[in-house]
Amino acid sequence: MLTLKKLDEIQEQTLAAANLGIDRKGTRIVVGMATCGLAAGAKEVYEAFKEEIVKRGLARVTLAQTGCLGTCRLEPMVEVYTPNQEKVTYVKITPEKAKRIVADHLGNDEIIREYTEEINLEFQQRITLRNCGIINPELLDEYIAMDGYKALAKTLLQMTPKQVIEELKKSGLRGRGGGGFPTGLKWEFAAVSEGEKYICCNADEGDPGAFMDRSILEGDPHSVIEAMAIAGYAIGANMGYIYIRAEYPVAVKRLKLAINQAHQAGLLGSDILGTSFEFDLELRLGAGAFVCGEETALMISIEGKRGEPRPRPPFPAVKGIWGKPTVLNNVETYANIPQIILHGADWFLSTGTERSKGTKVFALGGKIKNTGLIEIPMGTPLKDVIYKLGGGIPKGK
Repeated sequence: MLTLKKLDEIQEQTLAAANLGIDRKGTRIVVGMATCGLAAGAKEVYEAFKEEIVKRGLARVTLAQTGCLGTCRLEPMVEVYTPNQEKVTYVKITPEKAKRIVADHLGNDEIIREYTEEINLEFQQRITLRNCGIINPELLDEYIAMDGYKALAKTLLQMTPKQVIEELKKSGLRGRGGGGFPTGLKWEFAAVSEGEKYICCNADEGDPGAFMDRSILEGDPHSVIEAMAIAGYAIGANMGYIYIRAEYPVAVKRLKLAINQAHQAGLLGSDILGTSFEFDLELRLGAGAFVCGEETALMISIEGKRGEPRPRPPFPAVKGIWGKPTVLNNVETYANIPQIILHGADWFLSTGTERSKGTKVFALGGKIKNTGLIEIPMGTPLKDVIYKLGGGIPKGK
């Protein structure tokens, strides 16, 4: 069973062993292996790196898969971190290029400029995507190394459920699924409702061209698990469901793995972090019905019935799954919560506009030069998103 002290020990050990962090003693190569990277050939690139590293006996090189690096048009993307250089991002890498990177960059400290391309990070600020492209999403220890589960520990050991809700209300976090309802207020409604309660995550994401939630789950699944456990503590729920579309096989695989890891580490189940708190999670796979992105249809589908919206009120915080009080937020909303608990509401309030705090993740697609995933502060002009981050419309249109 994990304790706060054990979390600190894992964090320190992993930062050193995996070459994460500033005091890096070895070299770390990360290959973007989200759906976008895999579709472009990232698995073959990863295997080429692995083969060449073994062949050359480079014992101090750590090779890791990671989630979406953001600039999907340049996949497969690879980032190299060495002790004596800044991070170098290589784009459109093939297995042959991977072998050359090992020979020239790792062997002779020569950056291969022809494999790089300047990437515009202007305006971007990562909160929900903070670990995507950095950690290996299939290793619990790497999530812990980046302060993972410390927000849950803080919640269980230092805060009352009411204090958690008040902190969220103060932060101004609104639901990122489209409705924009204040998250803390939703949790408060459920907390004062009586009876058995549930926590739900909407990972159905049926909008054409949208891949924000998928990318978070592929790159940082534990952030959502941690947030849902915090939500359970805050409203008095001991069970949660993640409703995810079956067309997201990579996200499903990594979520299943992360849930199993959390169970084995004592971060799900009974007596979490040595406390009396109990919380468990299950996945429910959606069949691709667009209507099940609507919260009441989604919950009816979780019950095993045909997903059909029902009139509101009563709202899910009063009458949700099986007629019980239920908190339902989407993936992106949950991904903000550990950071708000860890750094405080005032920290979150410093980003965004007067009425909309924090950042928003967008999937840039269609007729635009720079397709990919971005996270920007609320209030960023749409013109800057299209022309500065997106590079504008092809052929100067």
